[in-house]
Amino acid sequence: MRATFSLGRIAGVRIGVHWSVLVIFVLILVGLAQGRFPLVYPGHAVGLYWIAGLVTSVLFFASLLAHELAHAVVARRNGVQVDDIVLWLLGGVARLRSEAQDPGAELRIAGVGPLVSLILGGLFTLCTWLFLLGDVPRLIVEAAAWLAAINVLLAVFNAIPAAPLDGGRLLRALLWWRTGDRLRATAGATAAGRVFGWLLVVAGFVLFIATRTFEGLWLALIGWFLIAAATAEGREAQMRSVLAGVPVRHAMTPDPVTAQAGLTVAAFLADPRYRYRYSAFPVTGELGDAAGLITLDRARHTPEDKRESLTVGDVMLPLAEVTTAAPDDPLADLLPRMSAGADNRVLVLDRHRVLGIISSSDIGRTVSWLIAAKRHQVDRGDRDGRGGKGDRGGWGGWGQRR
Repeated sequence: MRATFSLGRIAGVRIGVHWSVLVIFVLILVGLAQGRFPLVYPGHAVGLYWIAGLVTSVLFFASLLAHELAHAVVARRNGVQVDDIVLWLLGGVARLRSEAQDPGAELRIAGVGPLVSLILGGLFTLCTWLFLLGDVPRLIVEAAAWLAAINVLLAVFNAIPAAPLDGGRLLRALLWWRTGDRLRATAGATAAGRVFGWLLVVAGFVLFIATRTFEGLWLALIGWFLIAAATAEGREAQMRSVLAGVPVRHAMTPDPVTAQAGLTVAAFLADPRYRYRYSAFPVTGELGDAAGLITLDRARHTPEDKRESLTVGDVMLPLAEVTTAAPDDPLADLLPRMSAGADNRVLVLDRHRVLGIISSSDIGRTVSWLIAAKRHQVDRGDRDGRGGKGDRGGWGGWGQRR
């Protein structure tokens, strides 16, 4: 999930917002301003309801952000780096660069989110009680009560033991502690996530057929998201298992074709080196240091009348926004940081020098090769009865073949 725009950094963590947040924000705002608030506090100016709805909606997303920030802060304290937090249609997600090293760390990282939501629910409940004692306007009391209820609901829903919810992470930590096998624990948590998701889908459609209300379809949408997310999480865990111990350098395309930051966009598009084989290229400065990433799409979207005056450096994706890795970093740690698209390449750097470039298809080919090699080794072991000991397996042999 890539952010559409950035809100800056909080506690050192980059905060982004996906455009789909506007959908749920508008739904909550309209639901409060035209539904709940006029119902419990009738007879007042329409503008007052909209202002109260706007403030309440902003506080809700601030609560959601606090939930995700808690995950990020605890993750960093347990040695897990955090790329960013992205708020989107169905909540928020903290993108972790790697996984917890033990079940205890997993438990702490997963459990702190629902705990923070529960604490916020308690604080808003306390505010509601104090407002009632202080004879505060009913509209403010209702806003506080709604925020209390929604935070408690968020805590309870996230604690359900089904991936990718926080409860699914807690379940994985428990299974990991009991079995000692992280992959097996992930499989159990993701299976629970898919079952729970299908239950929500079925319940949502039954509710929609029975009541003809939007709530049923919304419930089904949440269920479908959980199914897709749990499936993706399980697939990523399997890929992590396959890629365990593999360094980035074994999957990268070494010595990629680069583009100079000072090259004009017109010259870049006219040069045959940049037109036929690849769609993304590292950009280097005058001293050869990495400066960013340029794609053919970015260059082609430059207005034709400006291509002679604008340079590659003007239209590139800056290095600060490009995913980077060192050649000896674990390849598995790139999985949560990558997605499809030309802009989503990973630059492999050594002291700001470009050594290689990696796309999601490069990782896919590496995984396919490893799976095929493992099958070949097993088949050969079955034939000679020696467990494949005669194979030249391992990454040294693969690296020589490259």
